Amino acid sequence: MTISPTISANDALPPLTTMIGQKLMLDLRYFCNEGDTLPCRKPMTKLPSSLSDLLEKYQIGGVILFAENVQNTKQIVELTQSLQKVSTSPVLIAIDQEGGRVARINRAKATSFTGNMSIGATYERHGDKYATEVASVIAKELSSLGINVNFAPTVDVNSNPLNPVINVRSFGEDPKRVAILGAAQVAAFEQHGVVSALKHFPGHGDTQVDSHTGLPKVAHSLTQIQQQELLPFAHIIEKQQPGMIMTAHIQYPALDSSKVLNSKGQQMIRPATMSRAIMQDLLRDQLGYQGVTITDALDMAGISDFFSPLDAVIETFNAGVDIALMPIPVRTPSDIKQFEAFFSKLENAVTNGTLQQSAILTSYQRVQKLKAQVAKHATRPSFGIAQATLGNPQHRQLEAQLALDAITEVKNDGILPFKVQKNQHIHLIMPDRQKALALKQALLSTSALPLKITITSLQAFKPKRAHQFINDADWVISAHASPQQSAAEIGGMDDLAELHNYELSKHEQPKALLALMQYASTHNKPSLFISLRAPYEISKYAQYNQAVLASYAYNVDVAQENDVRGPAYSALAQVILGKAKALGKLPVSI
Repeated sequence: MTISPTISANDALPPLTTMIGQKLMLDLRYFCNEGDTLPCRKPMTKLPSSLSDLLEKYQIGGVILFAENVQNTKQIVELTQSLQKVSTSPVLIAIDQEGGRVARINRAKATSFTGNMSIGATYERHGDKYATEVASVIAKELSSLGINVNFAPTVDVNSNPLNPVINVRSFGEDPKRVAILGAAQVAAFEQHGVVSALKHFPGHGDTQVDSHTGLPKVAHSLTQIQQQELLPFAHIIEKQQPGMIMTAHIQYPALDSSKVLNSKGQQMIRPATMSRAIMQDLLRDQLGYQGVTITDALDMAGISDFFSPLDAVIETFNAGVDIALMPIPVRTPSDIKQFEAFFSKLENAVTNGTLQQSAILTSYQRVQKLKAQVAKHATRPSFGIAQATLGNPQHRQLEAQLALDAITEVKNDGILPFKVQKNQHIHLIMPDRQKALALKQALLSTSALPLKITITSLQAFKPKRAHQFINDADWVISAHASPQQSAAEIGGMDDLAELHNYELSKHEQPKALLALMQYASTHNKPSLFISLRAPYEISKYAQYNQAVLASYAYNVDVAQENDVRGPAYSALAQVILGKAKALGKLPVSI
């Protein structure tokens, strides 16, 4: 496999089709045949010949995989092998495997960990140990499957408690700590042959809008942006050039207040993704970044609500971004025809000067240079090696240890650890039955004495029955996960309809939880509250509980009828019953 990362003045230019194709990364999450029910929701797990032909004809540079594409180890290996066969140069096969809430590969198979904020909670005792070791494990597992790009780490500084999409995906609110932990992960990913992609430049940490559903604006001063949002990116670029940096669909007037005419004929401040001042002048000229830039998904509402796919890609490329991620959906044979028309218009844009051929060539060369690095580390994935690598005992042990070392004791008025006696009654008030069963199983397997454990699921419960359980209980444990899931965690824009199903619980669960806490408090029940996600909610519930713990995660790895578990629940049970101490420290202010 040979790649020429640079082209001299005497060399012939690569074909225009190749240069443009290498600047596109498609999602092949679903694919249906003509006549299938639409909208298409049939997972693409085996590359059909029509998609293979498209990838080869247009020399598409990369593909992003979603959970639907990665259903079991053997199938993933076969899929990545077939994707690599369509091109003479390495295909960039990417995935969002951040760890924690954003992990596409089945948690029962791959080691998913408890996420960045849990790593941040261990920093005071362990420094960058977990950042390095977690990224190393994730990289080894991805590489064994033939996946060579991870859209991680997230180095957004979560300074806004109301952030709906970043929160626990961030290492915390301290820019310097985020920078150190992010740098450690970049080094570990790339040492093990996986391209890292810092995200989301210039920062998505201080927003109250999810760019999947709208267009956020950060109104900080230039000084504040430099000290907060930009600091992790600047540090990591200086310390070690990451293979990729992903853009943010966010307006930053202090960085670029220029206007762009959107597809509706309206003038609007340029999102960072479309800003040459941000993506070229700031990122490359001032911060010295030399690697490949890639957009966040262009189907997100922060872009697609204002721009057609063609206009979005043209504006993105003119801003100097190298790769357009998910520029247009390809779900059916008719979509392939639309893609061909779209691609032809991109070629015409170069011909008529709307896109500069010299800029396209420069981006193409950067992509080829990155692919040359990928080729150096490339090994043919093997089912046997992948099976032995994914979720192996050493990886699971690290996952369990991180979960335990992250548990944070925020309040304890003398009730932790529980000094349980034989057959005492613990009542659990949990967001749903699955999480309740996970904590129940963890407590029962940790306790040396038999316990009675009852459950109230906040998804559907009868208040009188819950009150009776509380009356009978010796201990009450309640838990909540805030904020609710975002599209990024489930997958992407295709999942927004599913998110609407959470709207009732999103508004009703906290009210029901608070009422049950108040009931337990007035009945003098020893009560523990567990924040299962972003710990900002603790200030709302702490007064009704004698103790508060934060876990930063609620992942369930194995979900069968009588076997539901996850590393955060095992760690919580050890702390609650006195088998271990809570040694984590809050990485954000509450």
